Amino acid sequence: MKAGCHISIRGGYLAAAKTAAQIGADAFQYFPKNPRSLAIKSFDRKDAELCAAFCRERGIASIAHTPYPTNMATDEGELRKATVASLRNDLEIADACGSVGIVVHFGKYKGKDSLQGYKNIIQCMNEVLADFSGQALLLIENQAGEGSGMGTTLEELMQVRSLCERPELIGFCFDTCHAYASGLWPAGEDGWSRLQSHAATLGYLSLLRAVHLNDSVYPRGMGKDRHAPIGRGEIGERRFIPLLRYLRSASLPVVLETPVLKGMTHASEIRYVKELAER
Repeated sequence: MKAGCHISIRGGYLAAAKTAAQIGADAFQYFPKNPRSLAIKSFDRKDAELCAAFCRERGIASIAHTPYPTNMATDEGELRKATVASLRNDLEIADACGSVGIVVHFGKYKGKDSLQGYKNIIQCMNEVLADFSGQALLLIENQAGEGSGMGTTLEELMQVRSLCERPELIGFCFDTCHAYASGLWPAGEDGWSRLQSHAATLGYLSLLRAVHLNDSVYPRGMGKDRHAPIGRGEIGERRFIPLLRYLRSASLPVVLETPVLKGMTHASEIRYVKELAER
């Protein structure tokens, strides 16, 4: 199983890939640019290409995560333009780095007509992917339900993809904490097996390209996105084991976004996750 964590690009893209290798990760996630801004980044393409080559040689998979302000559902003029341009910039960086794709949250709409929010998301993706010729995918992430119920069901994710002009360039990133917080992950120790069956029926699993592996600080269905270390939150070790067994034979990047003490790494938790997958 390709497991890893989020890594800073402070030293560059190649340096991030090397850090992943140093801590025993064969997958990692990174912000392609400033995570708090939609400003376009003029990136070092040579560094990105060296990152791609390093990852290919060592069998490391990577994914990029779009900046926090990204909201595909917005219809505010200038913000919408900035969002489309930022997403395209993220895609180009991720493609140069040899990454699977860019993870983007489904989106939240502030208006009264939620249908318009879904239309905005579809149009946003259409504009971003209109003439994109790279290999990196746009990976829609399920949401926890904080502030909006949008993007919390697999049906929504599948439907917006199907209505896009270039669905072949769109895949999914499954966040375990979000799924538990929203109630998408059924209760009980057989929760994952039930969700797996449902996801397979919908065709979601065949489009799954990355996983955010996070336990949840809060109980199921509370709509609160607060991550806990694997096995130490409300999801718990026993509920994770069936999911990890499923992921064991997959080549998907499985990325931890769990908290660590300052100055520490995710090395021990990555080993723990791989051990759980073998149980």
